[in-house]
Parts: sequence; C-alpha cells; structure tokens
Amino acid sequence: MFPLNSAECTYAVHFMNMSSLSSGDREFFTALDRVVYGNPFSERREKLIQRLAPASKGTLDADRDTLARLVEPRLRPYLDLDDLQRLAANDRRLVQSGFLYVCYHRHVASIDKLIDQQPDHETAVHRIAQSVTSDLVGRGIEEPLASRYFALFFQLRRAFHFIVRSLTGNSESMRGLRRALWDNVFTHDMRAFETGLWKRMEDFSTLILGETGTGKGAAAAAIGRSAFIPYSFNERRFAASYADSFIAINLSQFAESLIESELFGHRKGAFTGAIDHHQGVFERCNAHGALFLDEIGEASIPIQIKLLQVLQERTFTPLGSRDRKRFAGRVIAATNRTLADLRGERRFRDDFFYRLCSDVIAVPTLRQRIEESPRELEELVRLLVERTGGEENPDRAAFVMEALERDLPRGYPWPGNVRELEQAVRRILLTGRYTGDVADVSSSEEDRFAESVRTGRLSAQELLGRYCVMLYRRFGTYAEVAERTGLDRRTARKYAVDYGPVADGEKVES
Repeated sequence: MFPLNSAECTYAVHFMNMSSLSSGDREFFTALDRVVYGNPFSERREKLIQRLAPASKGTLDADRDTLARLVEPRLRPYLDLDDLQRLAANDRRLVQSGFLYVCYHRHVASIDKLIDQQPDHETAVHRIAQSVTSDLVGRGIEEPLASRYFALFFQLRRAFHFIVRSLTGNSESMRGLRRALWDNVFTHDMRAFETGLWKRMEDFSTLILGETGTGKGAAAAAIGRSAFIPYSFNERRFAASYADSFIAINLSQFAESLIESELFGHRKGAFTGAIDHHQGVFERCNAHGALFLDEIGEASIPIQIKLLQVLQERTFTPLGSRDRKRFAGRVIAATNRTLADLRGERRFRDDFFYRLCSDVIAVPTLRQRIEESPRELEELVRLLVERTGGEENPDRAAFVMEALERDLPRGYPWPGNVRELEQAVRRILLTGRYTGDVADVSSSEEDRFAESVRTGRLSAQELLGRYCVMLYRRFGTYAEVAERTGLDRRTARKYAVDYGPVADGEKVES
C-alpha cells in the first residue's frame, strides 16, 4: 500500500470523525425539510404535517406550533456546533432546516406585529433582526446568510398575511388560488428560490384573469406586497418598505392620449399642458416592487408595443426626454376579458401575451365558489359584516343571510361577484332588503347556460330544467315553453319554477 500524505491523513481523520443521523431522525428531518420548503396551502404539506404531528388540529397556525414543539427535542443532540459540523453535508443541511423552522416560529408573533403595525421605526425591526440572526449564527449559519434568512422570514409572513386575509374561502377553487399565489411569489421550489431566484423574480411577469368583482386586485396586491426585500444589517433597515412597493393603475380610467404619460411619465414642455415634470408609474416603482396594470385588455396596440419593449429590455423613456430609465420591478397585469376573446379579436398581440404569461392565474367567480362549497356565501357574509361593523357580530351576519335567502332567487348567479356581495351586505344593513341585479340575470342567462352545457356540468334533469328557465325568460309563457320542448304545460311550468324561481317583482304566470 502507498503511504498517505498529510492532506490525505487529514481527510481520513475527518471522515472517521464524521457521524450521521439515525434512520429515524433522517426520515423525520427529510419530511420536515419538505414542510419547510413546501407550499403551506398544498395538500402534500398538510399530509406531511399530519404524519409528523398526528395531534395536529388541521389549522395552519395550530399545526405550526404543534410541529415546532416536536422538532426542538430532535435538535438537542446537535446544539453543539462541533457535533453539527461532524454530520455529513446532506444530514447537516436537513438539521439546519430544522433550526430554521424552529427559529422562524419562535419569531412569528413579533414579525406579525410588525406587519400589522407597519412601523416606520427602524429600531423595532432591527431588534427582531438581531434576535433572528443571533439564533441562526449560533447554529452554524454565517451572518450574511442569517441576515438574508431574516428577510425571508419577513417575506414569508407578509405573503401568508396578504394571501390568507385578502382571499378567504374554503372552496376548492379558492384553495387552488392561494396555492397558485404562493407559488407565484416563491416558485414551486422554494429551495431554488432561496438559493438564487429571489433576486430574479422581476423576470417573471403574471397575467390574472377573472370577471369584474372577483378580487383580481386583491390577488395582485398579495403578490406585489409579498416580494423579497433585502435587509441590511449594517444599515439597520430594509432596502425598501413593502407598504410602498405595490403600485396599481387602471388603464381603462385614462384617455388614450394620457396613458403613455401615466405609464412612462413626461418632462416639462413635452406636450401642450405639460407644465411640469411628471413621474410615471414605471419610474415610481422601486426595484423590489411590483406594478399592477389593471384592465390590460383595454390597452391599444401602440401601448402594447411600448409595454412589450419595457418587458423585453427593462428600459423606458419618458415623453419629451432622451434619457433611458431602467425598470427593475415586476409586472402584474389583469383583465376581465377571456384570452380567447382578446386574441381572437386581435386586440391582444401574441408577442405581448407571451411576455406577460410567465404565470397565468384565474380568480374564480363567486357563483363557482358557492357551487363548490355552499357555506362559502355564509363565511363571506360573516367576514364582510365584521369588516363593515368593525367587530364580529353573529346576529347581524345571520340577519344578512336571512335577507339574501328570502329576497334572491335560488341559484342567484351573483353577476357582480364579491364586489356585488359587499354592496348587498351594506344595502341589507341599511334597508333590510336586497333583490339582486335582475337585469343582468336575464341578459346573461343564456351565456351561463351555454357555458354549463359546454363544460358538461349539468345532469339530464338540470339540462332540461335550465333550458325551460331560459325559454320562459325569453318568451314569457309556459305554453310557449311546453310547445318548444314537447312537454305538457304543467311539467314545463314545474321545471321552470324548480330550476329558476323568478326574481322579485317579475310577473309569474299562473
């Protein structure tokens, strides 16, 4: 055998001193690692938590605390840095994920308080930053990385705060929306995000689709206010305030001649009436922020071309200026039109669409949410009553639900979505009644019926019933419905009444 040189001897001694996790600990910490870097709204993560903590109660906050208490005893053998360093690299990474989990949950309450209060005082923020980084440095994590983990902790809680509080509901479509928003902020692989993508998220633009009033603005704000913002430990502050990092503009509110100025700004004298410099939204948006372009479907082709240039080159020029400015933020756009309509009518350039669609997120309608989970309406009413009155009031929420059930036809489609429901709650609290948007119900009945037929959501009974409703609303007599369907008049009337009670004030044929 050849004798070992000094370097080989050192490596051999190091290898002999290395230890490894037991199979039970490795299995536990591997599952925990998937929890740490998983989407908190995914079923997979929920199953992992239930496996690790069978006593969990099925709610995010309770499960977090239950699991954190189980992790700490598993970490005790590795509190000594020498013992931690002796672990093989992959085992050491798994254990450090456990330290991150415990540290994060130890500071959750303090971070949540910062988010609720939106403090401008840097001392309060730095106090928590010191505590977090001190914990992590004591567990073998270098200080620059520990500082970045603090910024990541703050980002995680902001994302959770805005996604959960702004977009409530337990229907499957709303659970899917929350999962999609989380992935949009952190990508589907949070480890890849944490190791590098956090500084490249401006490359990922997003298009949000949904009917008017569904909450596209809330979804965009949840993304925009949840961006990663670096924390400078030496300067004792974040690089920007998350409260100022989301800027929204509704393109349909501006005349065509003003949109370019609102987007890119202008210099004094650029056109008649330009009496001073004006910063557009692209210039006001900071490098860690997001710009929300609502009603992007209303943008003309020339504006789309200019926006395409910004997305491709990340630069723009204010009107009346030759200076090219850099845009480093993220772009989120939304439209209430369908992509098929926009592109079919050639109102939306294909190249512009492909630059916008790094991710496409659909916000569900209120009627879809109620169809999936009938209790969704009741939960939303309770929340809206609480927001209106400033406190939880079960009696007041019950009064609103009673009025809705009494005054609205069965299966009322809520054409104005959550925005309409908000006004319905206010109207009932003021007047005690809400009869709905009858005109819109009549005009869109055929479109909704056709959509249900196309998607195959109707049983044979429902198909015949909805068809009778449509015919009755169009022709006004059960005799006409009977003649067109081949049913007798009494059966035609039964289907029309059972599947679409007439709205308040509509004459009912006897």
